[in-house]
Amino acid sequence: MVALPDLLADLAAESAQLDALVAPLPEVTWARPTPAPGWTIGHQIAHLAWTDHVALLATTDPAAFHAAVAAAPDVPRLVDQGVEEFLTPPADLLARWRTGREALTTALAAVPEGGQLPWVGTSMSAASMATARLMETWAHGQDVADALGVTRTPTNRLRHIAHLGFRTLGHGFAAHGRAVPTTPVRVELTAPDGSTWNHGPATATDRVTGPALDFCMLVTQRRHRADLALAATGPVADEWLDVAQAFAGPPGVGRVPGGAQPVGAGEAGA
Repeated sequence: MVALPDLLADLAAESAQLDALVAPLPEVTWARPTPAPGWTIGHQIAHLAWTDHVALLATTDPAAFHAAVAAAPDVPRLVDQGVEEFLTPPADLLARWRTGREALTTALAAVPEGGQLPWVGTSMSAASMATARLMETWAHGQDVADALGVTRTPTNRLRHIAHLGFRTLGHGFAAHGRAVPTTPVRVELTAPDGSTWNHGPATATDRVTGPALDFCMLVTQRRHRADLALAATGPVADEWLDVAQAFAGPPGVGRVPGGAQPVGAGEAGA
């Protein structure tokens, strides 16, 4: 298990990497479309800033968090409304994102061991919240990188996303209206540093193998499985690659084969 301070350090590093990508951009480039339909680079950063804000409410003021969620007709519209609320000129948005994510890091670090934070339809530990924020920062950062034509160098921070992707196997099936399998699945991934990350029992006959980067692209629905070097052995593993979803909420529509462009409005939701 990764210690919370290490998770928070990796979250800060992932955020800083995306910050360095967008901070020098001229204002006109913030309006460039990304693979998420209707979302510009500005929308992507506004989403991260808004979700950090909501996560901070969940961490420091659960009553205010529940009131905000209860006031929304549904989660997708809550997300869209949050993005529009936070979508301000780039300089203001960048400052708000920086302030918000720093405040969230401080708040998560102060959560007592064993403490549970409310979230949409569930609750989670501070470590799980930090992992979810890192996953979203990386995934939306990928959308920004795709919009800019930038290829990012993968880091071992992907281990958190890979772990979350494995843990949410059942969620992916359930989100797509399919029975949650009881068959165990083994995941063996080649990390950016050349080591191997293993998840699941070594004796499992259903297996997923391949690069950790590709697995993270899959579970965040940033690439179609046809474009990834992932191999599935066994029926459950094979079906999982069609429904994998590390993020909460309804299923995204994912991406079409052959590139980063999506077929609909699916994105890594709050």
